[in-house]
Amino acid sequence: MAGVIPFRGILYNTAKVSGDDVAAPPYDIITPEMREALYAKSPYNIVRIDSGKELAGDNEKENKYLRAAAYLRTWLSESILTKSSKPCFYAYEVAYKIGGEPRRLRGFFGLVRLVELGEGVYPHEETHSKPKADRLRLMTSCEANTSPIFSLYNSHERTASKVVERAAGSGPSMEAEDPDGSIHRLWQIDNDSDIAAIAADLSDKAIYIADGHHRYETALEYQRTLKAKAGSSTGQEPFNYVLMFLANISDGGLTILPAHRAIRHTQEDILDLLSEHFDMKTMPDDGDIIEAIKGRPQTFGLYLGRGGRQFLLAYRGVGLKDIHPVMKNLDVTILHELILKNILKVSDICYEMDPVRAKGLVSGGGFDAAFFLNPTKVEDVEKVALSSLRMPPKSTYFYPKIMTGFVINSFRG
Repeated sequence: MAGVIPFRGILYNTAKVSGDDVAAPPYDIITPEMREALYAKSPYNIVRIDSGKELAGDNEKENKYLRAAAYLRTWLSESILTKSSKPCFYAYEVAYKIGGEPRRLRGFFGLVRLVELGEGVYPHEETHSKPKADRLRLMTSCEANTSPIFSLYNSHERTASKVVERAAGSGPSMEAEDPDGSIHRLWQIDNDSDIAAIAADLSDKAIYIADGHHRYETALEYQRTLKAKAGSSTGQEPFNYVLMFLANISDGGLTILPAHRAIRHTQEDILDLLSEHFDMKTMPDDGDIIEAIKGRPQTFGLYLGRGGRQFLLAYRGVGLKDIHPVMKNLDVTILHELILKNILKVSDICYEMDPVRAKGLVSGGGFDAAFFLNPTKVEDVEKVALSSLRMPPKSTYFYPKIMTGFVINSFRG
């Protein structure tokens, strides 16, 4: 197993700044408009470090990565950021709502020993190269993990979970509200027995990456580079670890949302093509397509721009070949491998979590059809990961997202 250890985290000094002003969503969901708003919130917002602006005239001697490192140094020297006096774990919770129902996600921040994927840390989705190049430049410049990887583990004993629950019984050291109205809170866990209990609970547990595949692969590349540069490694150097937020599957606070697909497809016979493998039912134009597929495995919604027609597609169970048994019956596999890849042969795909916006992409004329699916189950993520397989991109959308700015891990000691 990978192993989890405490660390001396870099935290915002809430005597000088407000969590609401300095925290930010993860870099990969920040739009240009959102970035401008975060810049305007505070001169100390974490977005300036983790996802800064590109400016006219940027070059190898002046760019967003070097500016990020300068901000980190300056804010530490000004005590806007402070470093914990001893190695700690950091309890974290998000109070959020799904469909108006209150929910709570809890876990903790810690450092996980870097291992090759599949050797204790398991991915579940495919990745692309461009985000990894960006994250590597940022990590190299700042010599830090400026945002955490969101990962899962499964402990039925819930030893670490109970420590986190106790910590969350007091006032948080930092609190912030995200753009969706969810409340994020942080507590420092510095008691030696609590630290030992958390480390012991995770010592024999597999870790599954939920969000942050790019960041993990970037950390591995950074580790390889520094090992080669040093010529040797004891295994204890800071670059051998990576910052993670770890949530226990057994706590039940996780939510996975589906990413619906809008496609461009020039063929007029889309229904004829699909009818070979799916039973089709026409829905009323004003019917709730998400409610219609809810709880119905291997059933998809289809919205066509021509006339705004809606259909339910029920898979007959035949058509997929050479697919691993763990993957074969997953909705996202059927959609990607059978419908989009084999039947329609499309590659121009837009991923959209909001079904209203997904329909809007089609009704606005930019796309020809939208497919709607149920969310992937967390137990399927665990099975796929442990089988050393990877789902198609955007197979899962873990919600809520872990905010950036609550804790930073520096490699500088």
